[in-house]
Amino acid sequence: MKLNLLTLSAALALAASPCAVRADGSSGLTTGLGDLFRTSSAQSRSISPENLTGEKGRGGMATEGTGKNAARDLGQTWKVSPSVVIKAGATFTLGEIKGPGCIQQIWMTPTGNWRTSILRFYWDNETEPSIECPVGDFFACGLGKYCQVNSLAVCVNPGSAFNCYWQMPFRKKARITMENIDTRDMVLYYQVNYVLGRVPADAAMLHAQFRQERELRQKALYTILDGVKGKGQFVGTYLTWGVRSPGWWGEGEIKFYMDGDKEFPTICGTGTEDYFCGSYNFENRDTRKYQTFSTPYAGLAQVLPPDRIYEVGQRFGLYRWHITDPVRFDKDLRVTIQALGWQDGGRYLQLNDDISSVAFWYQKEPHAAFPTLPDRKTLVGP
Repeated sequence: MKLNLLTLSAALALAASPCAVRADGSSGLTTGLGDLFRTSSAQSRSISPENLTGEKGRGGMATEGTGKNAARDLGQTWKVSPSVVIKAGATFTLGEIKGPGCIQQIWMTPTGNWRTSILRFYWDNETEPSIECPVGDFFACGLGKYCQVNSLAVCVNPGSAFNCYWQMPFRKKARITMENIDTRDMVLYYQVNYVLGRVPADAAMLHAQFRQERELRQKALYTILDGVKGKGQFVGTYLTWGVRSPGWWGEGEIKFYMDGDKEFPTICGTGTEDYFCGSYNFENRDTRKYQTFSTPYAGLAQVLPPDRIYEVGQRFGLYRWHITDPVRFDKDLRVTIQALGWQDGGRYLQLNDDISSVAFWYQKEPHAAFPTLPDRKTLVGP
């Protein structure tokens, strides 16, 4: 069967994004290289400290803000309000958007501890967030120290620029907040770029859930996601891993239990480094050290300290985006990963390591309640 250029480009765009235009033109929201040449009825908008409401023609109007002193000789329109200050213990609303529409890109650079800045997204007037996560972990930079990430869904660039390209459709309303649970004030520069326009009937909402365990409660088994009910697709995993035993730590299998699976999963991986699209301990055979990498869909973006190998106390940051291979479920989903090491004599070793994770998935609302976020002391750790 032959596909004409427009049909093919629409199909590519649809595959790339839940907000994409359909072949029949039923949505005005367009994203993806495949349909970039097509005009659209979508309306581009942007929220930043220079336009807190995102209204048309109201950017750069501030007369008060964090840049007022620097602009004292220039006045209005000259970078008077490039950032916001979020007081210790306070929650700031980054944006509140009336839909329908779709968030297409977010840039921000938060100061302070990235584990004590909690990002939340609420879709369509819901009272419980669909996304709740420390800001660093949401942007695949969860170890409190900068690392460069080059991926399709998330980019982290010098010096601490967090960029997100997950498509986030909403029908009635989108609300984004940042809570500062630190004891010090923080400064936040940010921009939320979005479009207003019709959302396809089958579009689901993005969800992201943070979890953390120090010294695994159930030895050698960590739960990335549980309790998901409904229809959707799992699209990404970010993990931080702190090892408590010497030697290689990544023999464990990831398992996806879906649509009634009990004891045995439908999808079972072959090892931790295999799931994150690496192999053989992430070890560079020439240097005999861990080799970091960052690709469009997967990466070992961070190793701390970087010049050691197989040592107690080392920490790792890993991501795997299921963009071309989403894990689709109809009724329910649970995701686990084993903490399994390797010991002399050719035997596996069950571990009680320190692990945290962010699970990313799309589903239609309502969503099940999230577990309570760990307290500040647990989040930050020793």
